[in-house]
Amino acid sequence: MPAIRRLPDLLVSQIAAGEVVERPASAVKELVENCLDAGAHRVRVELEEGGIRLIRVADDGVGIAGEDLPLALARHATSKIASLADLEAVASLGFRGEALASIAAVSRLTLTSRAAEAAHAWRVTAQDGMLSAVQPAALAQGTVVEVRDLFFNTPARRKFLKTPATEYAHSEETLRRMALARPSVAFELVHNGRMVWRHAPQDWLERALAVLGEVFAGACRSVEAEAGALRLYGLASLPAYSRAGRDAQYLFVNGRYVRDKLLTHAVREAYRDVLHHARHPAYVLHLELPPALVDVNVHPAKTEVRFRDARAVHAFVLQAVERAIAGDAQPQGEAGHPPAERRRTEGDAAAARPPAASMTPASGPPQGAAFFTQNALALAEPVAAYCTMVAEALVSPSLPTPPQPIPPLGYALAQLAGRYILAENAEGLVVVDMHAAHERILYEKLKQAWEARRMATQPLLIPVVFTATPAEMAVVEENSDLLARLGFDLTAVSPTHRAVRALPALLKEADAEAVARQVLRDIQVHGGSQALAAYQNELLATLACHAAIRANRRLTLPEMNALLRDMERIPRADQCNHGRPTWFQLTLADLDRHFLRGK
Repeated sequence: MPAIRRLPDLLVSQIAAGEVVERPASAVKELVENCLDAGAHRVRVELEEGGIRLIRVADDGVGIAGEDLPLALARHATSKIASLADLEAVASLGFRGEALASIAAVSRLTLTSRAAEAAHAWRVTAQDGMLSAVQPAALAQGTVVEVRDLFFNTPARRKFLKTPATEYAHSEETLRRMALARPSVAFELVHNGRMVWRHAPQDWLERALAVLGEVFAGACRSVEAEAGALRLYGLASLPAYSRAGRDAQYLFVNGRYVRDKLLTHAVREAYRDVLHHARHPAYVLHLELPPALVDVNVHPAKTEVRFRDARAVHAFVLQAVERAIAGDAQPQGEAGHPPAERRRTEGDAAAARPPAASMTPASGPPQGAAFFTQNALALAEPVAAYCTMVAEALVSPSLPTPPQPIPPLGYALAQLAGRYILAENAEGLVVVDMHAAHERILYEKLKQAWEARRMATQPLLIPVVFTATPAEMAVVEENSDLLARLGFDLTAVSPTHRAVRALPALLKEADAEAVARQVLRDIQVHGGSQALAAYQNELLATLACHAAIRANRRLTLPEMNALLRDMERIPRADQCNHGRPTWFQLTLADLDRHFLRGK
């Protein structure tokens, strides 16, 4: 057996580099973190061939004294912590003292720096573990680190690098995260001699919208919450702005970008009722808490953290994001409809106002009303309904004085193509997807009934009998209490047949057999009552989807208005259970622009 021996310092540094420096983006991250810890107000990153050939990072921070330059390239040498107590409450981005030494071990590195009080700058180079003598150099205050030919002396590592374009994409994404984390710092990115982007110092909101773009700006809501020592702020997208991947998700803890499973799960849970499971939200969220309450010394890459009270942090983040996307915060841009606060009623006074179509006509209508009534039959049904409404309004003995405020979603005018409700509110035209809106309304009502254990049941006058598979028969037998709580009565009428004798009252117009089979299928997939806590919302969403009004069903004006009033009273009415929008607003200004009015 070979004898135990101490590894050479260079080999130790190269091994450590495997954890700290995986690719050029890793080096960019470590170097920029050093800039920010040095109090830089401006950071410039230059790359060649995606960072494989050159990474040059310059800042205007406090700089490093000439005599400290060799120590800056030594392993476990740092000015950021000095004791275990410092480590347990670390507030800086870097603290291990490994980054520069690890990068220097796998590249040709040049470190140039000038401290604020120094007469000139000093420079040192490193290659293959050997340091040059410290020499005078020309530089304004700050530090410049040049990393050339990354992994030139570790060919096995270099061959795992991707193309320059791929490595550049990773490096740019890394710098984008840093720019979001520190909006007060100016950032510049140059690739192959071309300026790619720059950000001047901004507040966090301006920086977030600048980095994520105009589309995100028009489809997000602000998040702002505090609870004790915890504070969360940022932006979260509306469910309609969902993405196929997680490429627009940014979480920061005390200014540090993290990929934390606990926080990611909390945000995902906030969208559970309004986003399809295959889609992902976009967000920029900053969590602040005392450094002693979070451990950042979990992994050398410093992207994983551990919270002292993980359960409290999870609940806090979930509730804050859930409130924001439910409409308790203002959207930051125009998302195609007014903010939620403007769509909600001030009490229920406005919702109680009867629709114009229900006004009682007086005897002997005047000539104008007669004209509308006589010609209504010759028009298409939606137009006829509108003409009838106008006729009845003309013969109304009096209008309310003073007039009642118009509800946020207005009053229904007609139905379009059997799928959409057209309504007029104070701002113009509202278009509602009646199935999506009704699905959300039923879902919220079912959740309320379920939580209150008051699921009303509707007995069927004529039971619906269907042929049940052995699996369906078994599900009914094993989950009779759960089915009863949901409002179902599935009675056995033979060894192979079940009769639907009762449904949840909210589903009384649904296809009894179809909804019963779907519920049995869901219970079978999710494991019945044992898994109910995790899947109850999916089960209730299934019920809502089956019971929601379908396309081509004709609604009366009172029915349409009743649906609009329900939408104004429930939470998260902007989206259906799958994240699709339920309505949008066309303002009078939008219509004027379309018809070129005033031009």
